[in-house]
Amino acid sequence: MTPPVSSPKLRASSPVALMLNQTHDPARLSWIESANHAEADFPLQSLPFGVFRAAGNLTPRIGVAIGNQILDLTAAAELDFLPIAARTACQQPTLNPLMAAGPAVWTALRARLSELLGVDSCPAPLRIQVERCLVPPAGVTMLLPAAIGGYTDFYASSFHATNVGKLFRPDQPLLPNYKWVPIGYHGRSSSIAISGTPVRRPHGQSKPADQPAPTYGPSQSLDYELELGAFVGPGNPRGDSIPLAAAPGHLFGVVLLNDWSARDLQSWEYQPLGPFLAKNFATTISPWVVTMEALAPFRAPAFVRPTGDPAPLPYLADEHDAAHGGLALNLEVRLLTEKMRATGTAPHPLSSGSFQQMYWTLAQLLTHHASNGCNLQPGDLLGSGTVSGPTPGSRGCLLELTARGTEPLRLPNGEVRRFLEDGDEVILRGYAERPGARRIGLGECRGRVLPAAG
Repeated sequence: MTPPVSSPKLRASSPVALMLNQTHDPARLSWIESANHAEADFPLQSLPFGVFRAAGNLTPRIGVAIGNQILDLTAAAELDFLPIAARTACQQPTLNPLMAAGPAVWTALRARLSELLGVDSCPAPLRIQVERCLVPPAGVTMLLPAAIGGYTDFYASSFHATNVGKLFRPDQPLLPNYKWVPIGYHGRSSSIAISGTPVRRPHGQSKPADQPAPTYGPSQSLDYELELGAFVGPGNPRGDSIPLAAAPGHLFGVVLLNDWSARDLQSWEYQPLGPFLAKNFATTISPWVVTMEALAPFRAPAFVRPTGDPAPLPYLADEHDAAHGGLALNLEVRLLTEKMRATGTAPHPLSSGSFQQMYWTLAQLLTHHASNGCNLQPGDLLGSGTVSGPTPGSRGCLLELTARGTEPLRLPNGEVRRFLEDGDEVILRGYAERPGARRIGLGECRGRVLPAAG
């Protein structure tokens, strides 16, 4: 069995130690060999949830990724392997009931799955039975993990907001409200698709600055946005709010998210009410939901605001969130063009950024969203907004990387990109690693651009 990278365990004095349990122990191995590889996205310490359809079976089933295998939770529940409180939820076609069940059920289920899949905790007779619930990935179709009733996309990176603001308002990149209130807009849940789904270039109105009137046609400035998506857990009744201290209990887990954006449509239509057709044609997410509990070893302090910035208003301020509300996640973007695909060239890295540099935490986004009595529901999706940092290599979209197309990217094979071209495939990846914890990946979020219809 291949051992993982050795690293010291977290000490009891570690600021995240109180949130850890034996399921996070970096020394524990799985009896599934592929889960023990040092670079495995889904080791025993991860156990992300997803929904899949196996070859020859039209019924969606809930699964857990472990190494390169899928544990069929529907089958495991039918064999009474799972905690009673979780069995019914794990036999549903979406994760919504499990998301609604709350932290106590999530923790009990995670502990049991860790036991069933651990090399030191699953006796041989039981292992033989659990093996019957494993599904190889070949022939499996991954589906959206939840029925997403509501989708809200935020603008939580001050670096992204500043970079974009400079392109349009050089004298005032950030509007006066930005550092006081988490900015967001309601997206279109019906056009959210799973990784691997092609994205057709959208049509819409655009108006070049040198033209007297707008025209209608395919977008010429198609872009991606590197984001993290967070799935809501139990949620709140309409009219109630969610205090910041309680927000972690309403965050189930995260996925990679690509907020596809037609920049030429956006610049014409966004005033006065914000994005519309420039954003609602496609959003892509990765298939495996990595739970917030799995990411406990990677909790970090919230972003330290520069001197002179206002402190959050009281409803957005909490000592625990300030100390542990951040996530030390590394997110990356790669581009695979049609020409690169034809020559067998590897995808080219465009940028990488740290989610720890977001101005607002996920808990603050959720609390603000519900602060007016808006009823968040299990399976609702919150987009973080583009994850960008302070350096050119950490800019999370082409709008920033190419300065609105005025500074085109030159790829190693000689191709030039201002914005995405037909045939381009955007690949998002993410992972968390730190001394004393087992590396956890987020998988991939992929989407290939197809020509406009008609």
